[in-house]
Amino acid sequence: MPRTAPAASRSRPLPRRSSESGATRSIGTSIPKLEAYEKVTGRALYLDDVAAPGALHGRTVRSTIARGRTKKITLDPAFDWSGVTVADWRDIPGENLVALIVDDQPLLVVDEVRHAEEPILLLAHESAERVEAALRAVSIEYEPLEPVLTVEDSLARKHVIFGDDNVFKEIVIARGDLDAAFRTPGAIVVEGTYRCGHQEQLYIENNAMLAERLPDGGLYVRGSLQCPYYVHKALCRAFALAGDQVRVAQTVTGGGFGGKEEYPSIIAAHASLLAWKSGRPVKIVYDRLEDIAATTKRHPAVIRCRTAVASDGRLLGTDMDVVMDGGAYVTLSPVVLSRGAIHAGGPYRHPAIRIRARAVATNTPPNGAFRGFGAPQTEFAMERHLDAIAERLSLDPVELRRRNAVVIGDVTPTGQVLEESVSAHEVLEQTAAHAGWKAKRRDFPRANAAAARAERRGAKSRRLRRGIGMSLVYHGAGFTGSGEVRLASRAAMDLTADGRPRVLAGSTEIGQGTNTIFAQFAADALGVSPQLVVIENPDTARVPDSGPTVASRTLMVVGGLVERCARGMRSKLGDYAGDEGFRRAAKRHLTAHGALRVEEEYLKPPKIRWSDENYTGDAYGVFGYAACSVEVEVDLDTGEVQVLNVVTAQDIGKAIHPVLCEGQIEGGTLQALGWALTEEVRWRDGRVWNHQLTNYIIPTSMDAPPIHTLLVENPYSHGPQGAKGVGEMPMDGPAPAVLAAIAHATGVWLDEIPATPERVLRALRATERVK
Repeated sequence: MPRTAPAASRSRPLPRRSSESGATRSIGTSIPKLEAYEKVTGRALYLDDVAAPGALHGRTVRSTIARGRTKKITLDPAFDWSGVTVADWRDIPGENLVALIVDDQPLLVVDEVRHAEEPILLLAHESAERVEAALRAVSIEYEPLEPVLTVEDSLARKHVIFGDDNVFKEIVIARGDLDAAFRTPGAIVVEGTYRCGHQEQLYIENNAMLAERLPDGGLYVRGSLQCPYYVHKALCRAFALAGDQVRVAQTVTGGGFGGKEEYPSIIAAHASLLAWKSGRPVKIVYDRLEDIAATTKRHPAVIRCRTAVASDGRLLGTDMDVVMDGGAYVTLSPVVLSRGAIHAGGPYRHPAIRIRARAVATNTPPNGAFRGFGAPQTEFAMERHLDAIAERLSLDPVELRRRNAVVIGDVTPTGQVLEESVSAHEVLEQTAAHAGWKAKRRDFPRANAAAARAERRGAKSRRLRRGIGMSLVYHGAGFTGSGEVRLASRAAMDLTADGRPRVLAGSTEIGQGTNTIFAQFAADALGVSPQLVVIENPDTARVPDSGPTVASRTLMVVGGLVERCARGMRSKLGDYAGDEGFRRAAKRHLTAHGALRVEEEYLKPPKIRWSDENYTGDAYGVFGYAACSVEVEVDLDTGEVQVLNVVTAQDIGKAIHPVLCEGQIEGGTLQALGWALTEEVRWRDGRVWNHQLTNYIIPTSMDAPPIHTLLVENPYSHGPQGAKGVGEMPMDGPAPAVLAAIAHATGVWLDEIPATPERVLRALRATERVK
């Protein structure tokens, strides 16, 4: 993918020599990814590649209706059921629930169906073809009930399907005198409503699990997952087992993006139940259709904004109402909603603001974690709203953002004082300068007008228009509020028998580079090369719980724990130099003192204060900041939008591995462009009907525009080496910048994504501005 090397971006020096130890230092350099060789040579074993002698193939019988009750389940008597293991909810030895935030979701339907594709029955057979045939030999008779399929019907209580108001969670964040802000003499009031649809994570490797019932009565589960301890907790409750009776290990994982955060608990329990009943190992590997149709997605959202603004563009007061569609069960919706609400105001100074956020129930498959975790939806709305304000005031969109962007000392809607590492202005100015913002905002309209005149004179060519848009966002690093304190994450290091340092953490490598950066942190602290460091596979029998691999926390939070462990180990080994010196010192220690293990637990930075009760205080230790400029070309006759160029500056505190950082930013940006333009989950009676890669359209490498990444390093005092999170922020900014660019190109304002050709064409035809 094309990439520039602007003055502010990282150069890529070779690993340098440490003056104190003679070993290489790797932090800040782009060392080879540790597991790359295994993956590019095909030696890495994904779950479907894992040999499991005697294993059965598991499949899931799912509901075909969105709401109702099961009346009768029939196994076709004409089918040969010999050798087929059949399991339903009555076979679950423990609790029939998916252990997460609220115990409302069953592992298998008892009799009430709350969404299409809900698991009802499990089947297993040693022949994949035979179990597939058995799947078709099950018939279910339902008593259908009218479903609630939209947030509007849910809020209107068309039918009450959760609690007494269909609301899973409500959060209100308020600061300042909003009524006084709207009464300010001369204040201009701008209102808008913004909508985002579902998005499918579409990791390369589908969900997959392998479960075995152990001779001692326990369970051993391996699979494609992000959070082994989530699965461990869920299995303990479903099978009424103690923690040491359940072992969960990650296999090589082909991507997650949040889609393998909570859902693997369900597949793991299903595979385990079949293994429990059959006494044989059971492997469940979803195909693409089942994976898209049944698993979690990004929460759709409807966000209403009303803002009072002074004539010079200063924001006076903002009133926001955020509604997210949680689907049929609570899952992680309260946490997604929380992050969405906290980020709703964007990186701007709001003297007064009120954010009311609700997640509501519908009879659609539950929505869950996805890169950005609620922030992309609300920041999309705020950015579109700012563009509407700029249009109303005839202000340049960058200038409007410049006048309102936060600086050190400003206060967020939760009352958090931004005390360090605030780069809103820096990323905005760098992006605008590198994108050539001023010239293109001036020149594109002139070129578009000239093209229109030529067309009126009869010129025969495609009617194309160009535009450029800008966004400015921020993203909290780590878990929200007191989340990290409650997690009390732990990581450890020990010595292998051959004298190598070994990292022990439950954080998973899912393609983002966890193994490599952990090795870098450990190596530099120990004064050895990263290649000497062993990274233990995330396996609950071998590693402590370092928390889930989510929320841009792995590098900043767990990386810091690994660095502290390494420093502790170094202090215990005495003097040595380089890799061989370390190994000699390690073997001496093993011989003289036995095993060496150093373990560290998360320590809260001392100034952080947060109230879960009234949602005030320090929502995060620190925020990252990013600006994104997008250039598009719009075909006025087809509605197609081509992204021509993207420039994005992102403050991540410290680039531990610059190439991996740029990879995260480029990947997240492209994922966000898909969300903005092509990725639309289509529904029919509560079921996904475009659950194929032929009709759920994501950008391919052929669709990827040049993405110019500028890494800004404004260190955070409590991040390891100054680092902040990097993985999620790239998802926040591109979508509003795309719609802003379409507006600049055509004069057509869209406030809903994806901006599919059909939607763009309808908008073009609805206005006379391009005629």
